[in-house]
Amino acid sequence: MLKDFHHFKGSELTRSEKIQRKVVELILESKIPDETRESSFVWELKHSSGCCQVGRILAQKRSLDIELSEIICILHDIAVIVEGSYKDHAKRGAEIAKKMLEESGYFSREEIGLITEAIAHHSEKQAYTGNPYVELAKDADVFDCSLYQNAKGFYLLHKPKEIYKEYVKRIISVRKELGLRQDEFFREE
Repeated sequence: MLKDFHHFKGSELTRSEKIQRKVVELILESKIPDETRESSFVWELKHSSGCCQVGRILAQKRSLDIELSEIICILHDIAVIVEGSYKDHAKRGAEIAKKMLEESGYFSREEIGLITEAIAHHSEKQAYTGNPYVELAKDADVFDCSLYQNAKGFYLLHKPKEIYKEYVKRIISVRKELGLRQDEFFREE
């Protein structure tokens, strides 16, 4: 039986869609003014959604659980969304995500552990782990950012040279995995 597309409303949402909707609502209902946030509401909407879609694609390519991958990617910057700051946002985000997932009642303790571990370590782009979900979070994050103008300049200004090189390695690796050109790894102006 075919179901009508729900447009993210109604009672037929999946667990992932419920979390995605919650993230968008948190952004739209935030009391932290755009001018005091480290990134804009628009960026938070675009980047969280972009990472979710990139994560879904990479999960398919890597034979990972698609739903958990979407949730990891939509929540990876939840601390920035909730608090407006990147200071310790990966670790803080894991705490916020854990509480959110526990309160939802939709996830097992093991699933929450897997999701929050990926969120807690997604900023460590220079570290390579054996955990495919941690690596997915890192790769989706840096790849999505590479698709925006001036990302290269931002990384060059705000990341140490060795860390910047790891970002580039990850972007090139994801581009290769997706069958994209590897010589154009940042969107040019």
